[in-house]
Amino acid sequence: MGAHLFVASIYDAFMVPADKLGFEQVRRMVVKNARGRVLEIGAGTGLNFQHFEKADCVLAIEPDPFMLSRAIGRIRDCAALTRARAEELPFPDNSFDTVVSTLTFCTIGDPLKAASEIRRVLKDDGCFFFAEHPIAEQQALAKAEKLLTPLWKRVAGGCHLDRDIVSYFRSAGLNIAEIIRLDSFFVAGRASKSDICASPGIEA
Repeated sequence: MGAHLFVASIYDAFMVPADKLGFEQVRRMVVKNARGRVLEIGAGTGLNFQHFEKADCVLAIEPDPFMLSRAIGRIRDCAALTRARAEELPFPDNSFDTVVSTLTFCTIGDPLKAASEIRRVLKDDGCFFFAEHPIAEQQALAKAEKLLTPLWKRVAGGCHLDRDIVSYFRSAGLNIAEIIRLDSFFVAGRASKSDICASPGIEA
């Protein structure tokens, strides 16, 4: 619990250099086209709320009570927060037009189950937008990430540096409609549960 409280207390400050290096633009890029009834997986401290420009309403889940308490202050109109795990979404099948995750799948206990839950709650023409940091493509950097992960996840709230995150989406039956490798650390993309995705591309 102490580690999670510490991570929550420094999370916003920790994101400042990442945002200056370009993740703020990535965050805006993948969130701004979320439309209709939107589910955010892992609200963190609520940094995405300001970018939901086209959403009718946003329901956000966050399992960490310390993150949740910080996100409450950033809630915008027609947004709601609830404490829940991505592996057990408390929502009916086919209930969201859009699902969004940013820097979330590195900490989820069972990422494949979470991806399956996202597919379950998406509407048939719904769209899943994501911006994550998967294991690097470069062999040397990937090896370093694997070596660092045991220590890193202990001090960074369970964050894994060495996950092939997009493979979880594919294994869960999500169709990757678009994917952009932004640099050595981030990937952004758009996926759906069928061949139909009503939302525009992530760069639109």
